[in-house]
Amino acid sequence: MRSPVVTIPIHKASGDTVAPAQDALAVEEPLQIRVNGRDVAVAMRTPGHDSELAAGFLFSEGILHQRADVTAVHCGENTVDLTLAEGVAIPEPRNFYATSSCGVCGKASVDSLRAAGCSIITNAGPVSRQVIHGLPETLRASQNAFEHTGGLHGAALFDFHGALQSVREDVGRHNAVDKLIGAAFFENTLPLSARILMLSGRASFELLQKAAMAGIPVVAAVGAPSSLAVETARRFGIALAGFVRQGRFNIYTAPDRFRA
Repeated sequence: MRSPVVTIPIHKASGDTVAPAQDALAVEEPLQIRVNGRDVAVAMRTPGHDSELAAGFLFSEGILHQRADVTAVHCGENTVDLTLAEGVAIPEPRNFYATSSCGVCGKASVDSLRAAGCSIITNAGPVSRQVIHGLPETLRASQNAFEHTGGLHGAALFDFHGALQSVREDVGRHNAVDKLIGAAFFENTLPLSARILMLSGRASFELLQKAAMAGIPVVAAVGAPSSLAVETARRFGIALAGFVRQGRFNIYTAPDRFRA
């Protein structure tokens, strides 16, 4: 796997002095996602887990539905080509393009999630507030590349007891979530009905869209949610917490599912 970090020479200014130094940067490069040789999307991402990123994006967009939909995956230096099983519809070219700040964003409304077959989560159990309080520290401690660069978003899946299941980093917060979902897709563990998604930054509509498509019942974020993120969480039965930091958090939806 290619390193997500590159070291470059810089000059560091401190007070009245300037001295040569070295700095570690998060790598950002384009990834061309292809299906049966056809270009589908371009994402600006941090190299690593590229097949997961591609599968997670295609699943979140309703193009893939189950592990058997993909018969082969070929990864080049900055390309991923997925071969679909016979009978699986090949998506029409949709000209998806994303900067790292945006991720690969396809759905534009809450209603589009219903059209993609996203179901409402109705059978999720409660989660302890103490578990939620402990998630940011565990996520932060598991972000190895962030430790060196300070420039990568993190996303992690936890069980309802607060045990870390998987973590991914990327310059794009959407990409980090797609990588998590893509890993679950290849492991054939979707939907993620007994998992908590923890985000290192804010909770946008697109991230709640991906959580809804993956069947994740609880989303917690260090930062703030947007109004459409809250609407999406409410519409699809996701318990949403924001500003999870320093022993406190705000509950935006499903307050009865956050127990003592």
